[in-house]
Amino acid sequence: MEPGISLSKADIVENILLCFESVNGSCKRSIFPPTIRVLLYLLLGSMSVLTVCGNLLVIIPIIHFKQLHTPTNYLILSLAVSDLLLGVLVMPPRMVYSAESCWYFGDLFCKIYTSTDVMLCNTSILNLCFISIDRYYAVCRPLLYRIKITVHVVLIMILVTWTVSAGVGFCMIFLELNIWGMEDFYYKNVACEGGCILFQNKVSSIVASVLSFYIPGVGMLSIYLKIFLIAQRQARSIQGTTNQNSVGKSQRKATKTLAIIMGVFLSFWTPFFVVNCIDPFISYSTPPVLFETLIWLGYLNSTINPMVYAFFYSWFRRAFRIIISGQIFQPDSSEIQLFSE
Repeated sequence: MEPGISLSKADIVENILLCFESVNGSCKRSIFPPTIRVLLYLLLGSMSVLTVCGNLLVIIPIIHFKQLHTPTNYLILSLAVSDLLLGVLVMPPRMVYSAESCWYFGDLFCKIYTSTDVMLCNTSILNLCFISIDRYYAVCRPLLYRIKITVHVVLIMILVTWTVSAGVGFCMIFLELNIWGMEDFYYKNVACEGGCILFQNKVSSIVASVLSFYIPGVGMLSIYLKIFLIAQRQARSIQGTTNQNSVGKSQRKATKTLAIIMGVFLSFWTPFFVVNCIDPFISYSTPPVLFETLIWLGYLNSTINPMVYAFFYSWFRRAFRIIISGQIFQPDSSEIQLFSE
């Protein structure tokens, strides 16, 4: 700067509000006070670490202990892996974007990141759908359960879950189906250097939300309602042996736990999907801070799931103690009985 020439207050503010000062078409930047930024990094970083550690404590026991090698637990394992990947691949970049209000990782990584985010959200809800089917047969059709829900069938469910979710996530973003018909508007009025948002037109927003969230959500609620009604009748009419009663109680407890997992998922993600559907119809006027808050509320579901297992499953608590104490490294530790059959 030459002597005697100073920037006006407007110029200073304009420069401060850009993600890249020397790049044409840079996004505007919202600057949080240093204290707020530090708190955001601490809060969101802790959430990411808890998500990774908590889901590892679900994944390791199911893989290691032979007693846990059941169809239901394989579906829980798939759900925990999707939550783990969210904590590893999605939360850290989002943390930086939320705290800095700018995307510094490039356009290609933005597309990969957004595709992964969409994929993992779809993976979670499809896992929960298949878990509800598993629970339906376990409680409502117990005689057919071992015939219909085999390890082979569950592996096919998991393969379908991840394949379909990856196809939806990556095809929608890389083929730009989310902005189909609005390409000119998007690139002239929305896209900018330092931004990374999932922009959707009206059709994409409604179709994606209905197919990926609302229809599976209503389906799961219907299945669990039917399970609940049948379980109530079974509880009143069971006159069999003690062993039959204990098996029935065990299945109903597992169903209750997994229904809570499903309920937590729907509760945490419903606000985002409601706003996501409405936003295109109100000229995309939803405040960015509100969108970010709702996204992180959805991510919080992946942090809480292991806590639900810890609260309701005795095998999870015992496996945790075995891992922490180092007993898991002993020979034949995989044969340890975590619960009575």
